Amino acid sequence: MGKGELGIDTEIDEIEGESSSRVRIDEVRPFRTRYPGLVRLKAYIFDGLGDYYNKEWDLLEGNDKEFCWYHVEIPKGNQKLSQSAQYLIDVLCPPLKLQDILSLISNGPYCGHVDGALVFRVNSPGPPSSKFTFRLAARVTENSVITVSLGRVPRLGFSPVGQSLLSEIPSVESPSAKHSGSSENDGFVIKEHVLEFLLTMNHSEEADNPVPKSVSNLVVHIVDTHVDHLEDVVTKLEIELDSVEVDLDKGGFYLKKQLLDDRRFPKMHLDLQRLLQVITHGEQVFPRVKEKCSAKDWFANEDINSLEELIRRLKRLKDNVGFISNRVTAVQAGLDSWQAEQINRKLYYLSFLSIIFLPLSIITGVFGMNVGGVPWTGQRDPKIADGFRNVMLVCVATLALVLLSFLFPFLYSRITAWRKQRALKRSWSLNKRSFLRRTGGERGGYLRL
Repeated sequence: MGKGELGIDTEIDEIEGESSSRVRIDEVRPFRTRYPGLVRLKAYIFDGLGDYYNKEWDLLEGNDKEFCWYHVEIPKGNQKLSQSAQYLIDVLCPPLKLQDILSLISNGPYCGHVDGALVFRVNSPGPPSSKFTFRLAARVTENSVITVSLGRVPRLGFSPVGQSLLSEIPSVESPSAKHSGSSENDGFVIKEHVLEFLLTMNHSEEADNPVPKSVSNLVVHIVDTHVDHLEDVVTKLEIELDSVEVDLDKGGFYLKKQLLDDRRFPKMHLDLQRLLQVITHGEQVFPRVKEKCSAKDWFANEDINSLEELIRRLKRLKDNVGFISNRVTAVQAGLDSWQAEQINRKLYYLSFLSIIFLPLSIITGVFGMNVGGVPWTGQRDPKIADGFRNVMLVCVATLALVLLSFLFPFLYSRITAWRKQRALKRSWSLNKRSFLRRTGGERGGYLRL
C-alpha cells in the first residue's frame, strides 16, 4: 500500500466530497473538544514498515500490519481527579466505556485486561502541578494503543528536527567570550545554557526515536520513554545536590542559615520519596506487563527482552535514588549538627556571662541590704571611709577567681603538654647517648656493626 493511499484529511475544508490523503506529522490538525487549549491530542498511524503519519482522531484500529497510536496529554494544574476523568470522557467516549476511563485515570499501579484490552498504569498520587507527580497509562490491543499522560512527556513523540545540535562538532558560545570580544563564528555554535541543559539529560531531546514497526515496539517505546523521563529528573536532582554541597563547602554562616530557613533538604527528601514511589509502581507493573504480553502471539520476543532490560534499569534507578536520599539525609544531619552547635555556643556565652555576674550581684545585694551590721556601710565614719573601694576590690577579686576557674583547664592542659614534650626530648637525648656509647661512636661516617 502506497503512502498516498493511506489517507487523512490535509485540511478541515477538504472533508466534504474530496479524497483525503495522508500528511506528515509536522502538519498540525486542530481537534475540537469541550476543553479547547487544555487537552492535547496526538494521533499517529504506522504502516509496519518503518514509516508513520498523522491521522484523524477517530479512535479506529489499524488493519493487517497497520496500527494506530492515540495519545492524550492532560494539563498540569490544580484540577481534581474527577476533572481529569471528564477530559478523558470527552475525548475517548465513545468507543471507550466508563470502565476503561476509570482504569486509565485512577491513581496507583495497575495491570490487567479491561474489556478485552491490556491496560496498565503507573499513576502516582500527589498534586498534579508538581513536577514530581508522574501519570502514564496505556490501553493496548493488537492494532491500536491509547496512552494518557499528565503533561508533556519528553521524547515520547516522533517529531523530526531540521538540524540536530549533535550532528556536528559545535563551538560553545559563552557570555564571557561574548563580552571579551572574541569573534569565532566559524562552524556550528551552541549556547552555553543549552549545553548545560543537555548535560542534565541522559538522552538528547533532539535525538530521533526509532519508528516502531509493531505494537510491541510501540509499547517498549512508551515504557522506555517513561524510564528515561524518571532518569532525567533524578539526574537533575543529583546535579542540584552536587552544586549545593559545593556551595556548602565554600559558604559560611548565612548560606547555611538560608538553607535551614528554606527547608531545602527536607523538600528535596520529600521529592525523592515521591520519585521512589513512582519507581516502585513501575517495578510492580512492568513485570506483569511483560508476563501478560509474553502470552500474546503478536508480541515479539526481542521486545520481551527489552522489557526485562527496562525493569533492570528501574531497579538500578531505585538504588540510585536511595543513594541520593542517603546523601540528602547526611547533609541535613550536618546542618542540624551545625545549628545545634551554634545554639550551644550561644548558650555557653550566656552561661559564661551569668557566672560572671552572679557573684557580683550577690555582693551588691549583700551591701545593698538596709540592715545594721553590714561592714563598710557607715560612710560618715572616718575609719571606714574607704568602704566603696574595698567593695570594688572584693568584686575584682571575685571576678578574677571566676576567670581563673575557666582558664585553669586550658592552662593545665598546656602545662601538661609542655612537660610531656620536655620529658620526650630528655628521653630521646639519653637514648642517643646510650646508643653512641654502646656502638663506640661514629667512625668515618659509618656505624660499627
